[in-house]
Amino acid sequence: MFKAISFAACLLATSVAFAHDESKLEQMPPEGPYVQVSDVLPLPAFLPGLGTLFVNPDTLPAGPFLGYDHDGKLSATIYMTPLEELKNGVTYDDLGVGLHKVTSVDVYYNAGHPGVDKPHAHIVLYHDAGAEERLAK
Repeated sequence: MFKAISFAACLLATSVAFAHDESKLEQMPPEGPYVQVSDVLPLPAFLPGLGTLFVNPDTLPAGPFLGYDHDGKLSATIYMTPLEELKNGVTYDDLGVGLHKVTSVDVYYNAGHPGVDKPHAHIVLYHDAGAEERLAK
């Protein structure tokens, strides 16, 4: 558990240094190279807990995935890091972040799903106090 928390803290620290124009990501849809995940994978348009996801295909599997709420507001940045790759020493450096403001972080296990089939960790950076609640339903 400590390793996962340390990993999330490292992600947060490197993400803050990643510069981009946040205004182009704040509302759905973001500009290219992002694609809506449900347009390219057999997943629903809105995933409870994550939102409507967009990703740059070149950054898979880690992401960042941009999670938008039902009103199209960017609410979370999500990383999906395969556990086997982490165990084997793969590092994910200089990962982007949707918005630089992060109010909380969740890290949890996922057994796999279309797009990231192997067991992996979800690292979810919420961008405002109500984001987790808005993405839950």
